[in-house]
Amino acid sequence: MSKYHPSVRASQNRVSLHDEITNRIIAELEAGHVPWVQPWDAAAGTAPLAMPENAASHRPYSGVNILILWSAARDRRFSSQRWLTYRQALAIGGHVRKGEQGTTVVYADRFVPSDEKRRVFETGEEAHAVPFLKRFTVFNTDQCVLPAEIATTAPPWRPGMIEPTVEALIRASGIDFRIGGTRAFYAPAEDYVQVPPPAAFFEPINWHRTALHELGHASGHASRLDRDLGGSFDTKRYAFEELIAELCAAFCCTSLGIAPTVRHADYIGSWLEVLREDNRAILRAASQASKAADYLLGFLPEITAVPSTSQAGANEELAS
Repeated sequence: MSKYHPSVRASQNRVSLHDEITNRIIAELEAGHVPWVQPWDAAAGTAPLAMPENAASHRPYSGVNILILWSAARDRRFSSQRWLTYRQALAIGGHVRKGEQGTTVVYADRFVPSDEKRRVFETGEEAHAVPFLKRFTVFNTDQCVLPAEIATTAPPWRPGMIEPTVEALIRASGIDFRIGGTRAFYAPAEDYVQVPPPAAFFEPINWHRTALHELGHASGHASRLDRDLGGSFDTKRYAFEELIAELCAAFCCTSLGIAPTVRHADYIGSWLEVLREDNRAILRAASQASKAADYLLGFLPEITAVPSTSQAGANEELAS
């Protein structure tokens, strides 16, 4: 019999899983790969621009799972951004090919231990749920034999929809969005976004990427998602909010058919510092970025092809 209580073992597993995910992201950044920048090469036959989704349920993965699956698709040169579990493959009339190695993603939730239930019953006080983080394995559709209607990749976005969709999102959001000046920024105190005119950008598409980054910041206002935006420049809190905005822009860009890029490459050093000090930081940042992306994309209900980034997968901030 183990000398450790089950809750101790669960805690150790949770910590090791946090470390495993964080170390994976750190390794990507140190190798010069930014996981939320387009991690595919369509010319080389790898996965097309898309948010990762479950091939059986069609529900998108969220938070840090997006980064894990994008990296896996790039590293293993998969032609699809669709995934499913071993059992799901069997349930839809297919199977995973023999010898295939899956990709580990995570699921977070809370539970109330039996001791806590007894305490609540005796005292009538509110129960304190314990967060847990669980790993499970998914396989890319390239690794499976599936029915034809499941294996077929969804058609790509029409290029003509990109710019009008972003502009419509800006209008529908109701956020005070100003075009002009020479800097792109969000002013929390006055609650407005300002971005230079498109003509000021070397590539016009970068205007849309920048706009989505700044809108990501604006989503955190107290009247919206109420994030802590109080960090001053060059602090860890500021770097963490920049990481959220970068991920939010990447998730929005991909959902709208725009290849994401690093808008603020000079922050990579500060992101690495945050990740090395806190093995839960990337999970919290990715989870909050998913919420921010869902908030912004939610202003376009008529665009039915734009999925939520947090309907499935991990709810990582629960594991903090």
